[in-house]
Amino acid sequence: MKTTENTHQNPDQEITSGQEENAQPVNITADFTETLLPTESIQTTDQPEVIEEPITEPVEASVLPGSEEHLDEHLEEHFEELHEELAAQMVHDGAVDFNSFTRAELVDLLEKAVTEQEISTVKTQISLIRIAFQKKTKDEALLKYENKVTEEGETKEELPAEQDELDIKFNEIFTVYRANKARHSEEQEKIKQDNLKKKQHILEELKTLINSEETLKKTYDEFKHLQERWKEVGMVPRGEINNLWQNYHFHVEKFFEKVKLNKELKDLDLRKNLEAKISLCEHTEELLLETSVLKTFKKLQKFHEEWKEIGPVPADKKDEIWERFKTATDKINERRREHYTIIEEDQKKNLDTKTALCEQAEEVLNLKNDSIKDWQENTNKVNDLLKIWKSIGPVPQKINNEIWTRFKTSLDSFFTVKKDYFDKLKEQQMHNYNLKVELCMQAESLKTSTDWKKTTNELIRLQGEWKKIGPVPKKHSDKIWKRFRAACDEFFSTKSNYFSTISSHEEENLNKKLDVMKRLREFAFSDDKTANLEVLKNFQREWTEIGHIPIKEKDKLQNEFRTLVNEHLDRLKISEVEITALTFQTKFEGMKNDPNARRVMTREREFLAIKITKMKEDINLWENNIGFFAKSKSALVVKEEFENKINKAKSELKVLEAKMKILKQQMA
Repeated sequence: MKTTENTHQNPDQEITSGQEENAQPVNITADFTETLLPTESIQTTDQPEVIEEPITEPVEASVLPGSEEHLDEHLEEHFEELHEELAAQMVHDGAVDFNSFTRAELVDLLEKAVTEQEISTVKTQISLIRIAFQKKTKDEALLKYENKVTEEGETKEELPAEQDELDIKFNEIFTVYRANKARHSEEQEKIKQDNLKKKQHILEELKTLINSEETLKKTYDEFKHLQERWKEVGMVPRGEINNLWQNYHFHVEKFFEKVKLNKELKDLDLRKNLEAKISLCEHTEELLLETSVLKTFKKLQKFHEEWKEIGPVPADKKDEIWERFKTATDKINERRREHYTIIEEDQKKNLDTKTALCEQAEEVLNLKNDSIKDWQENTNKVNDLLKIWKSIGPVPQKINNEIWTRFKTSLDSFFTVKKDYFDKLKEQQMHNYNLKVELCMQAESLKTSTDWKKTTNELIRLQGEWKKIGPVPKKHSDKIWKRFRAACDEFFSTKSNYFSTISSHEEENLNKKLDVMKRLREFAFSDDKTANLEVLKNFQREWTEIGHIPIKEKDKLQNEFRTLVNEHLDRLKISEVEITALTFQTKFEGMKNDPNARRVMTREREFLAIKITKMKEDINLWENNIGFFAKSKSALVVKEEFENKINKAKSELKVLEAKMKILKQQMA
């Protein structure tokens, strides 16, 4: 099979045996002084006609590519299967283990290799640095993703899409290397073209030599010189190798036919070629013990190149030695096929397993999660699937991204939905927390109250509301419950202590209220209405602040006190508006120490503002409607009713405005 320069080698292509024996080159290594032929001129009239045009028939056996460029391409093509084996083999052979370096160190090594060394000497090193860098980058990206998916409510933003500074610097340096390598390849291609011209010129000289009439000694010396020159010429374009090789060996055979070297010289050459090929057979057979398929492949390429350069062997050994070399090659190829067959089978099994994991992940994604317990159980399932995925080997490269994207999409979707659920749950729990904080504040405002019955009922109501409210964030749950319970316990403890000594307290409070009534009867009021109103307000506040009295005296004493206050109000000519305002002010002054006082006053002010607006609108409407009544007996009755209603509304409006004024003063 004809090959061309820089052709990619198929990883499944077998290494086949070299050219047939009858087409092998001849190495003339015998001492010419021992086989000196007659010096007379050799006529060429009986020689077969020399082929002037290059031979274009393909060689039966394939020629293996052996250039470093090809090996680089082979490594890149089978990156997943061979990079770990290659790195391990290089370490085993005493080379640097690039996997032991950090990504930053690998960037420095790459920069040093690109700037300080020749391209031809660092190709393999740069390939290994690139492999190690990409592997570490991939491992770090995967680790980041795994860390994210294990956190509650966290998902992977698009992880692999971002590049860090090391990625950018590595790519910049590698771009320089690619440019240098491209220039190097161009230079090498020019050299190969020059070498092609040199070898073509040597072929022309060889043709001329075959037709030469010179003496045998001179002809043979020139032939030896041409052989040395041929060997010294370097590589040529791959597409020309077969033609050059066949033309060269065709003319070598023609030369030997012309000069008819004596049998001893030719036999000596054949024996040396046989020994060289036996040695190659032995080295090839030793490769059967090599564990590294990659290393075996690389060495076998080299042995086939060497085989092609060795000349023919004795005819009776030709088939035997060729069969031996071919048998060893076939066994190595068979082992290589088996190696890749096993890899392919394993990758197919891995693909089946990962496909099943994708299906399981999709099933979990479709499960209904109605509670935190459901989410926890299904999260554990997803995490278990991810652990199993990580333990499975690679799949065929062509479908690797597709299967990973399918699995990752399910995981991302699951955690996205989970995050939305817990975000809403946290929002609801925070709302519940705020509701319970408000209940705590209400309970704390009541814990010092001595209105035992009303406060008891209110706390029981608050406890009922507490039970209706859902859960709060776990970190606040115990703290908020202890706060609420502490307020309730304090009240009920105080209440219990109070009722254990209730008789003495009630008698004491009775005497205090009797004393207030006595001082109110004896108090000498002035002519200052405002001052008198303030005095009455203080007496009422003092009365309210006194605790419970015996129940049998409660109503009687309360009526007496209210009658006494009303008598003073009538005598002092204090209006209903002033009385109501006084009562209203006393109510809110008694709430000064209540933490909920401002909230209560705000609600009261809003209520009063709405009521005042509504009442003003009603008064305006009624006043407008009065003008429509006719002067009749029935109309006068209706008009009178509307006037009474308007007067009453105006009185109520004054009371409401007085209350609003008091509220504004209290909240200032």
